[in-house]
Amino acid sequence: MTNFLCLDDYEAAARSRLPHPLYTYISSAAETSASLHDNRAAFHKWGFVPRVLRGVSERHISASLFSKTYAAPFGIAPMGIAALMAYDGDNALAQAAGEQNIPMILSGSSLTRMEEVYQTNPDCWFQAYLPGEEDKIRDLVARVARTGFHTLVITVDTAVLANRENNIRAGFSTPLRFTPKVLWQFGTHPGWVFGTFARTLLGKGMPHFENSYATRSAPIMSRNVARDFGRKDHLNLDHLKLIRDQWQGKLVVKGVLAGPDIQEIAALGCDGIILSNHGGRQLDGTVSPLRVLSGAVTAAGNIPVMIDGGFRRGTDVIKAIALGASFVFIGRPFLYAAVADGLNGVGNAIEIMKSELHRDMGLLGKRTIDELTPDILMQL
Repeated sequence: MTNFLCLDDYEAAARSRLPHPLYTYISSAAETSASLHDNRAAFHKWGFVPRVLRGVSERHISASLFSKTYAAPFGIAPMGIAALMAYDGDNALAQAAGEQNIPMILSGSSLTRMEEVYQTNPDCWFQAYLPGEEDKIRDLVARVARTGFHTLVITVDTAVLANRENNIRAGFSTPLRFTPKVLWQFGTHPGWVFGTFARTLLGKGMPHFENSYATRSAPIMSRNVARDFGRKDHLNLDHLKLIRDQWQGKLVVKGVLAGPDIQEIAALGCDGIILSNHGGRQLDGTVSPLRVLSGAVTAAGNIPVMIDGGFRRGTDVIKAIALGASFVFIGRPFLYAAVADGLNGVGNAIEIMKSELHRDMGLLGKRTIDELTPDILMQL
């Protein structure tokens, strides 16, 4: 019998395996964590009004996005430095997503070359953090296109570095610094030290930020590494237009919440948006994406509105779909699953979510994702 019955179960396992600074990096948010908590609280605003006697024996949870049919209406959100947390974490996430036929977004702050991850899963998407510098934008977009990616995600809510004081208190920094506190944490977690860190050093060498630009960035432990990677506070709509003109594939903008921003992004010809407050890791006090979802769908017009932030259950996904989301992305739980049990852990976590969705659809009296409309919800 498995010890993992829901996504939250993987967090406990990851917390036990990871040194405290690394676990805190994944789990924490900015300042008071108000946005992190609101991401979960927003789901409690809605309750279900199920239908009965509907004949749901032939239900399915497949969903279409950008002319591709996926096995479920959720995917794996981009997460930086995953390969520091779980051995070969980026490839584990990508491979599991490919095997389970759900989308996966590779982070621009990943430690595995995008070309390698693309070979693992040619259907994955690439997410970029871009500065307002045209030469760097053009070069990175050209590299993504050469690699073969069909969908490019631009994250736009990182103009300024967030106040990650919780990371500092826990001893996490970039570059990693081997203080006595950090050395103690590493030494008391030999499973991670030998199963992930040492194994990575011996098999792959010192991790670098591989995909921030067109060329390789600094090692994660270098004193020269800079996580802001350029003038992000210069990024504006003109740069987004530049990307749209250069990029021939699907272009998605992530980290948007305000209706006027969504309208401007849609007017530039972008193919979709991902509502997100960065998991509460940027501006503390930013509202949950779920709270603005209905208005965002109206503002977006005909382009898909996707969403992330606090999703843990099949019922969470269903609420978002019923409120107009085209797709849901889930981050932290899948990384916890990779930490806990590698590729198998991620695959099992995806199966858990699929199983929950399939069960919940039947209990709601619905047979397809298209039947998840606002009438199944009541505001509490």
